[in-house]
Amino acid sequence: MIKFKQIANHKPKGLSVGLLAIVLFVLDLALGSVPDDLEFATSAGEKAALPSPATEKPAKQTESALIPSMGKTIKLTYSNFFPVSYPHSTLVQSWCKEVEKRTSGSVKIDVLHGGTLTPAAQCYDGVVKGTSDIGMCSMAYTSPKFPLSGVIQLPLGYKSGLAATELANVLQRGLRPTEFDDVKVMYLHSSGPSFLHSRRTVRSLEDVKSMKVRAVGITSNVAKSLGASPVVFHMNEVNLALETGFADGIICSWEVLRTWNIGESIKYTIDCRSIAQSSLFFSVMNKRKWDELPKEVQNVIENVNQEWIEKTGRQWDALDKEGKEYSLSKGNKLLALSEPESRRWAEAVKPILDEYVNSMRAKGLPGQEALDFCLDQLKRIQQE
Repeated sequence: MIKFKQIANHKPKGLSVGLLAIVLFVLDLALGSVPDDLEFATSAGEKAALPSPATEKPAKQTESALIPSMGKTIKLTYSNFFPVSYPHSTLVQSWCKEVEKRTSGSVKIDVLHGGTLTPAAQCYDGVVKGTSDIGMCSMAYTSPKFPLSGVIQLPLGYKSGLAATELANVLQRGLRPTEFDDVKVMYLHSSGPSFLHSRRTVRSLEDVKSMKVRAVGITSNVAKSLGASPVVFHMNEVNLALETGFADGIICSWEVLRTWNIGESIKYTIDCRSIAQSSLFFSVMNKRKWDELPKEVQNVIENVNQEWIEKTGRQWDALDKEGKEYSLSKGNKLLALSEPESRRWAEAVKPILDEYVNSMRAKGLPGQEALDFCLDQLKRIQQE
């Protein structure tokens, strides 16, 4: 990883005091054990699942429906890896309040934000073992546990975080990956699509071939498939890398342009949504604790989960909207690929999909079925 001496004194511009505090917290995480591809996941801006044949719908319940108090209080703990001031933490907190309201106060949930109960890399296992009753985290911290679900993070051509979030939940209910058998899934959600943001004009694959692009994880494979050279920098180094020519672009979501002020260091965003990928997050509950809950409480939680799928997907899109508006306000331009060129880009990343299928086959998992399912369902979701 290339380092710059100036980085220690390089502070994001134009941040409020509160947002700066969050970014500094995130920076501390980024320099520690946070996976490099989580730039959006641990950053903070100011500030509907579809049915499938295998879906088991919870009992019908209106948003205001309440169940009578049970005369005793069920206390649960929720480990949330997002920082407390991050918008998704607000959604987690409101999920808990909604469950409490609809159970007439019979269920109370104590949320511990920022990985204070279980660090991100231990969040999932912490739920399995009962260290926390519920946990939310990025799958990137423990990706080997979720090989089949990794299909959601491939460059499938997402148009929105809502579409990616809907697809993640349809996949989970439709194919029921066994990798979640040791927990009760509350819901999954997935970030807004990643695009190529550049200091150069890009209108074809030929324009990408000589570029150095900040990319990690799956986006590194995308960059290589397009003919670019992936380079790795921590997020706090990206602006300087772009401004000094150590990088020509970055693959990330719109949100990142505002959160890390990268909109100040690019000139163009290439609308390459035909290859857009997303990053996956889970909210899961300890299986034994779930089984102990009264059926009427389970029904309440299932209904709240169903509503929060859409709320969370829309939250990702709201953050991307802010990032896009911020970037365009800096005078940056949005470049749309022609339809033939868009198809060329999709064809260029196809080996990434093939590699996933082959990797799953080697593990004895139905990777081709998962990929075909997702491509079919995503097409349906994005046409509605």
